[in-house]
Amino acid sequence: MEHKITGNLEQDIVYFKDCFGKSADFYLKTTKICDVECAIVLCDVVAGVDNAWEMLLRPLREEPRDFDNGKALMDYLTENSALAFSPKALTDLEAARYALTTGHTVLLCQGATSALMFSTQDFIQRSVSPSDSEVNVYGSKEAFSDVLRKNMGLIRRRVRTDGLIIESLEEGRYTRTEVALIYHRDLVKPGLLEAVREKLQKIDLQMVFDTSYLAPFLESAPYGLFSGVGITDRPDTLCAKICEGKVAVLADGTPYALLIPYFFPEHFQCMDDYASRPYYASFIRLLKYTAFFIAVMLPGLFVSAANFTPEIFPEQMLYKIAASEGATPMPLFLEAIFVNLLLEIVKEAGLRMPKSIGHSVSLVAALIVGDAAVQFGLIGSPIVIIAAISAICGFLVPTLYQPITILRVLFILAGGIFGPAGILLLLMGTLFGICGIDTFGMPYTAPLTPYAPGILRDGLLRTGWKARQKETFTISDLPEEGERDDS
Repeated sequence: MEHKITGNLEQDIVYFKDCFGKSADFYLKTTKICDVECAIVLCDVVAGVDNAWEMLLRPLREEPRDFDNGKALMDYLTENSALAFSPKALTDLEAARYALTTGHTVLLCQGATSALMFSTQDFIQRSVSPSDSEVNVYGSKEAFSDVLRKNMGLIRRRVRTDGLIIESLEEGRYTRTEVALIYHRDLVKPGLLEAVREKLQKIDLQMVFDTSYLAPFLESAPYGLFSGVGITDRPDTLCAKICEGKVAVLADGTPYALLIPYFFPEHFQCMDDYASRPYYASFIRLLKYTAFFIAVMLPGLFVSAANFTPEIFPEQMLYKIAASEGATPMPLFLEAIFVNLLLEIVKEAGLRMPKSIGHSVSLVAALIVGDAAVQFGLIGSPIVIIAAISAICGFLVPTLYQPITILRVLFILAGGIFGPAGILLLLMGTLFGICGIDTFGMPYTAPLTPYAPGILRDGLLRTGWKARQKETFTISDLPEEGERDDS
């Protein structure tokens, strides 16, 4: 319901007082500017009173002229004033109330049926700092902050062409969080852009405090283990994906951006790949693929081999495995599940505890899991070694840590109950599931399958910059879902 500005200063002030009540951050000051009765309204936790004074009150009080009414003052400020701000006229009190919550100051004048909104944001914000989740040796050390407007500047500074478009949306019925839809109009696929924009417009959440609230609405398979929506807190990574024709989503109040679409091979890439020699970057990528399968399958393969095909172990190792299993009270596959769950508990405890005592959790866990539990006979040393190797391999691909953890437990159950046949069936189901995912009409495994030239240029391997400069690449070069079916 619209509430028009009446021009009656006292009546308009009552509306704001009714909206904010006794809120401690509500600031309202009546004053006379150029012989016109006015009111300055702002929220002083997100807007600065000093900023409002310097930008508006002091210059206007020094104006030599007077105005007959508030409308004349408003017309002067919007059309002829040389003040160092860009005011915006508002005719609706509800729009003015929302402007206060975003750090703007609203000027009301007696006799004027419109109000002026101007920016005076002055709130506490975290400065630009290095990324904690995507650490790199070379390249930029900047990461996104929690302020959307500052993040926009980090992006605009890197992509300096007029093709970069940043659309502003609102999400959350009660929070009305500002969300930015970012793309390059010359590179993005129109169908992809329209699909993402349509899904964002259909979201009807009560609150949005993080981009992760929006991710499930943008995924093709929101209940699957693997996601077609990527996450990054690095401006250079986001800009690189934008230049590939992708779409990004940023929300105010969070440093993490969504990348759409996001393909499975991208989990094994990082910005350091493009600063390293091509042969070394290719080696590291192959190593990460190997580490992924080790992290997922090694405990299950060990349990399956020990229970169903022990003859594949060397004789010396087999005796130690048998002795260890005989000295513990649990079956081998339950022991493996217990150790992996214990590792997850330790990880969560170290992550959630204050940093000052977080290292104590790791120390106690190492003493209990690594020494006391083995000496007591609760778990065997072979399964501790296997679990530790798989956990370390999982850390090589941090963006896949969640599906790796679940798949590791499933492979342990499959190997412990069904043996090699269970491992093989689950592996085939996992691979078929990954290959069957499509994200906005494009295969999730691109460019690995179906085959595309990008697999050798910047997929499984990475070529040098001299070779890559000869041709450009965007996701428009990837096969569509229909093309994949025809092949």
